[in-house]
Amino acid sequence: MAGRTASEQPGSTQAGLKQDVFNYVIVGAGSAGCVLAARLTEDPSVSVLLLEAGGEDDADEIKIPAAFASLFKTKWDWNYETTPQKHMDGRQAFWPRMKALGGCSSMNAMIYIRGNRADYDGWRDGHGAQGWGYHEVLPYFIRAERNSRLAGPVHGTDGPLHVEDRRYNHELSDAWMAAAVTSGLKPTDDFNGGEQEGAGRYQVTCHKGRRWSTADAYLRPALDRPNLTVRTHAQATRVVLRGTRAVGVRYLRDGVESTAHASVEVILSGGAINSPQLLLLSGIGPAEHLREQGIDVAVDLQGVGENLHDHPAAGVLWHTRGTTDLSDFQTPARLAQWQLTHRGPLSSNVAVVGAFFASGDDLAAPDVQLHVAPVGFYDNGLRETPGRMFTVGVTVVDVASRGRLRLRSRDPLWRPEIDPRYYEDPADMAAMVTGFRRAVDIAREAPIARFLDRPFLPARIDNLSDGEVADHVRAWTQTLYHPVGTCAMGTGESAVVDPQLRVLGVEGLRVVDASVMPTVTRGNTNAPTIMIAEKAADLILGKPAIGGIPRPR
Repeated sequence: MAGRTASEQPGSTQAGLKQDVFNYVIVGAGSAGCVLAARLTEDPSVSVLLLEAGGEDDADEIKIPAAFASLFKTKWDWNYETTPQKHMDGRQAFWPRMKALGGCSSMNAMIYIRGNRADYDGWRDGHGAQGWGYHEVLPYFIRAERNSRLAGPVHGTDGPLHVEDRRYNHELSDAWMAAAVTSGLKPTDDFNGGEQEGAGRYQVTCHKGRRWSTADAYLRPALDRPNLTVRTHAQATRVVLRGTRAVGVRYLRDGVESTAHASVEVILSGGAINSPQLLLLSGIGPAEHLREQGIDVAVDLQGVGENLHDHPAAGVLWHTRGTTDLSDFQTPARLAQWQLTHRGPLSSNVAVVGAFFASGDDLAAPDVQLHVAPVGFYDNGLRETPGRMFTVGVTVVDVASRGRLRLRSRDPLWRPEIDPRYYEDPADMAAMVTGFRRAVDIAREAPIARFLDRPFLPARIDNLSDGEVADHVRAWTQTLYHPVGTCAMGTGESAVVDPQLRVLGVEGLRVVDASVMPTVTRGNTNAPTIMIAEKAADLILGKPAIGGIPRPR
């Protein structure tokens, strides 16, 4: 079995290609794939090939926390767009996804949120995902984490994933947090502790002021292992099946299509877009759709590409007075400060503080999250604002609407059709309207009120009807970069993978990434995706679950 030789670094095209047989072939070196590659190769008898469609994560903007949005619509971005959204005035939403080692952990805002215990208990009780309840996944969050401030019993301090407090706090962020508490929200110093609801500062996946992706945390420490091979610029085109068993992966590299063979399993870790796309291209999915695309049906699996959902977000922006904003600090001097010390404004992840709350008294868990930024951030940060700004991003985190993903072509280089159907369920808009009003109410409280001059977006915030608020939401909703659900785990008719993450009806094939979430977690999804991969590594190797019972291989 072939491992990465000393001459084959990530991106090499020479070594290891003659005998292309590995125990495991992992597609996607992102938030999940890097974790799997590292954990599986801890066993020296296991050989792993990790395929990544993008390149190495060597852009300066990747490492600088405040620069994440500058990667959008560049060579680092898959640069997806949704279909026109019926409930967003027919607009298409831009969906950035990172195309490099580390995946979206190399492009995100680095906020470390695990979600709510109701999310995981809901996976178990509502979707048949046995083994994925809160108390069963908590040990994997702890195993992954190296928290700089918080410790047991619910936090880890010696895992590979650095989690720390931000190294820079703008006065607007602290003023908003004080106002949120004055308005009635509880203060919290840990959104991942016993209670999620409240207002506070976010912790981030950074190490001493520098982004800490899964490529940093997991992959780089494993690169010298002879049983790990990493190939960048290698885009998977289909899973190779022998009957209904996965035996390898076809991939394009330097214009040449090759096959990597897997003697044990193929593992898809491409995320909520690329993993279902690859299943469909391989003849695994709804039979009628596959035939429409001229693809031979290997396994009629109706749930592939279904259940697509995402956290919708809409910003409320104000002009400010008597203060600065983060855009003032985009200067050579501040860049030099970050390069020398990893401190200062560029060490900010932009959305430094925020809150969780329930939009109704009858809800058992929060369904709205606020991301607060001392800068103007709307339309994914792609627009320059006229002057100094302050932003509160209102986000629905318990999402009712469901969409789907479909192929546009059997050509693997074509982008798929992405239709999240934002606000198709009226409950999502109702929660967004309530969240908008709460954001405006907080902005009227001291001490933040004295810094807010007048509204910018929308231009008027007083005495708006629910319909007018909804109009604003439809016009300015964007993704919060958290698509999930297209290869959902469980036991129902819509399930794609079982609770061991094995693709139903196919031997030797698993999916391990955010696509397996039957419902999106309440909050930013990077930490839950890492947890899924940590737990999956034990499932794949047949190890006992932490604090649990052995799982079948």
